[in-house]
Amino acid sequence: MKYIKSLFILLLVGATLGAAAVVGIYFYIKPDLPSVTVLKDVRWQTPMRIFTQDGKLISQYGVKRRIPVKLEDVPQDLINAILATEDSRFYQHKGIDPIGLGRAAFNLMLTGEKQQGASTLTMQLARGFFLSREKTYIRKIKEIFIAWHIEQVLSKDEILELYLNKVELGHRAFGVGAAAQVYYGKPLNELSLAQLATIAGLPQAPSVLNPISRPDRAKERRRIVLLRMLDEKFITRQQFDQAVAAPVTSSRHGAEIELDAPYLADMIYNQMVEIYGKEEAETGGYQVYATVPSDLQVEAQNAVVRNLHDYDERHGYRGPMDYLWNKPATEQDEAEGNDPGESDDFFTSEPENEPAPRINREDWDQQSILEALAEVPRINPLLPAAVMAVAEQSVTVLDADGIERELEWQGLDWARPYITDSRQGPEPETAGDILTEGAVIYVRLQEGSWRLAQLPEVSGALVALDPQNGALRAVVGGYSFYQSQFNRATQAKRQVGSNIKPFVYSAALENGYTLASIINDAPINQWNAATGVAWRPENSPAEYDGPIRMRVALGKSKNVVSVRLLRGVGLRQTANHIAKFGFNPEDIPLDETLSLGSGSHTPLEVARGITVIANGGYLVNPYFIERVMDDQGVLMWEADPVWACNPCEESQPVSSEPDVEAQLAAEFGLQVAFKEEEEAREKRAAPQVISAQNAFLVADMMRTGVRSNGDWNKKTYWLGTGWRARNILERTDIGGKTGTTNDSRDTWFSGFHKDLVATAWVGFDDMNRQLGRATRNQNLINRNPEKFNWIGNALVGTEDGAKAAGPAWIRFMQSALNGKPESPIPVPDDIVRVRIDRSSGKLTRRTDHTTLFEYFLQGTEPQAYVLENEVQDFTERKVETKPEPEEIF
Repeated sequence: MKYIKSLFILLLVGATLGAAAVVGIYFYIKPDLPSVTVLKDVRWQTPMRIFTQDGKLISQYGVKRRIPVKLEDVPQDLINAILATEDSRFYQHKGIDPIGLGRAAFNLMLTGEKQQGASTLTMQLARGFFLSREKTYIRKIKEIFIAWHIEQVLSKDEILELYLNKVELGHRAFGVGAAAQVYYGKPLNELSLAQLATIAGLPQAPSVLNPISRPDRAKERRRIVLLRMLDEKFITRQQFDQAVAAPVTSSRHGAEIELDAPYLADMIYNQMVEIYGKEEAETGGYQVYATVPSDLQVEAQNAVVRNLHDYDERHGYRGPMDYLWNKPATEQDEAEGNDPGESDDFFTSEPENEPAPRINREDWDQQSILEALAEVPRINPLLPAAVMAVAEQSVTVLDADGIERELEWQGLDWARPYITDSRQGPEPETAGDILTEGAVIYVRLQEGSWRLAQLPEVSGALVALDPQNGALRAVVGGYSFYQSQFNRATQAKRQVGSNIKPFVYSAALENGYTLASIINDAPINQWNAATGVAWRPENSPAEYDGPIRMRVALGKSKNVVSVRLLRGVGLRQTANHIAKFGFNPEDIPLDETLSLGSGSHTPLEVARGITVIANGGYLVNPYFIERVMDDQGVLMWEADPVWACNPCEESQPVSSEPDVEAQLAAEFGLQVAFKEEEEAREKRAAPQVISAQNAFLVADMMRTGVRSNGDWNKKTYWLGTGWRARNILERTDIGGKTGTTNDSRDTWFSGFHKDLVATAWVGFDDMNRQLGRATRNQNLINRNPEKFNWIGNALVGTEDGAKAAGPAWIRFMQSALNGKPESPIPVPDDIVRVRIDRSSGKLTRRTDHTTLFEYFLQGTEPQAYVLENEVQDFTERKVETKPEPEEIF
């Protein structure tokens, strides 16, 4: 009894000292312990996700991949796998597992090494949120105390949910939701038991146990997880056998991008970073919804890409990128006596002391061809391919996906040799005139068939806006964002050419001119004493009609008439009026070249100016973010644009207690909404910068510019420069204006429907390079003589706004307006319509082909009647036969 008593006292003293030590350690490290109450309101470092207006994911930004999930949405098999492997007594202990700690301590005494951490899920959570992964005694002690605190604050289910969303699982995936997407490209509820077990095995060492980097080790770790599940009776022996035998199926998956619209995504990303800062924007879990519908964005991208290929094909084929074999000798090779197989190209050159380059067909098997093609950049929609066989009028290629394809003659016959931007070689007669075996080329799919392709050197852009509120509806900044991140739709200031004329004509209407005003379309020869040079602005083409009505002058885009109107109104007054359309006054040149479009503006700025004409005179502000949600899907902000209305009778919901962030509201154009109760908010009216009557008259003139006018048989027939638009779209409720600068360095087409404005631009990034001209390709005419191709390869002559930029606008609007009923711009009050003489613009009592009806602002209509001897009967003019379509082109 004496010894038992002594032992009891010793144990009691030891326990007391141990407890005192624990208390002492606790108070010693207490100042360093974080508050775990923050876990009650955790904000995950979740990537920013950007969506189209209709909810299609277009991009995701952020280093960490995380898809937060609720515990009830996690498959039970995954929960069981985690618990069985990491903490089987999770629901029994209070954050610290004495059995596990004892086992770890015993192992430490036996081996002297820290091999077992004995960490519960709660302790792992404590380490993940508040501590590092270093193996030290003080970190373990802190981990224990923090875990104990967590258990006092949170329920077991809350702890488990936090753990499942916090745990690092490799390849930048944090949380089980992100791991399912990264490794399998699926949501959790679609994964098999084997796949769930693989994810459950990752927390131990995610970098070396993941199925992408080390599938062998991942498979062995999966077997251990399944054994633990079997031991804990979470699965049956049959389930175990099936899951263990399953192959390791995993590959790296990116975000589930539903629509690739990188120029749009980049605009939104940069705006969010400007407001929130890079780290907050990329980790705040923001879900940003653009104003752009996915269907319009797709059509815009397709229209620009197709249009640039059409231009590129008109100007000839620059030849294969390289040759795997059968490399032809160049003139330099022949002069120097070089072997054409000796090349410094990336396919055929070899380092010193390496085998000789492969230059013969037998040196290339399919695998080596595919390896060579893998080095060629893929730029959607271009697919690298090698020419395997050349027939009379077709070729067989092996593409980079390992698929053999046949290119028929209709996909080859465009490929005349490129000489310069203005010269092309003869039309090919056979496929051998274009390609030889071994050539490395690009191919692309167009309208269901594969064709020879090349990467266009020319650039283009398209931007579309809702004229009623400025919402961006589509934006394309170039052929490929992955080739060039420069957004030509919003960043490229280029000379606008005749796209400026609608604004010049608006200034004229504001200063006493009418649509029937007669201006002399005759050459101008103005001597400049200061420079000693005469300024001779010319029409393009250099044709002059003499006295001409203002409507016709805009429709035909008469340069000298625009200059005369500028002079009639005054330079300063015209410049001030143009600035009303949203153009930066500093970008408006203060000389007479202003009237011909010497000023440089972005496509977005031009489109904004056109919205004023389309919406009745209101200056709206372009914006591209409709709303911002937090990571839980709660609406934080929504756009509050100004509208083309005054007064604006409709209302929209808005929060009564907004959590306002001044910078976001001011710079981002967003406003908080739907935080608490909803109340009505009136639409904000945009400033009216020109009258509704002025806007209507300009819009009606622009309608003339996209159609054929008059009667051919009565010899009053004439074409607007954008006449193809009306012919193809077959609508009367559209208007537009072409634009071409000197030497065709910039080409434009801007136009509108009451509900949609779009501007297309085509040019080279090198501003000194001209778009040139294309000669007639007889192959294309021979293939389809009954329907001469209006919009692509068959266009000939000097490139201009109608030929180079117009097709992109037409294709886009054709899709955007498909199915929409005709909806012409309403005629405003104080607009009257009277019959006038076609040639003089005066009132007339005649009702024949020499007359027409014209719109006027009430009080500005002509007062005098045309005299009989002033009437011009156009049927008396001698006119050649009506031009056929190919002659027009």
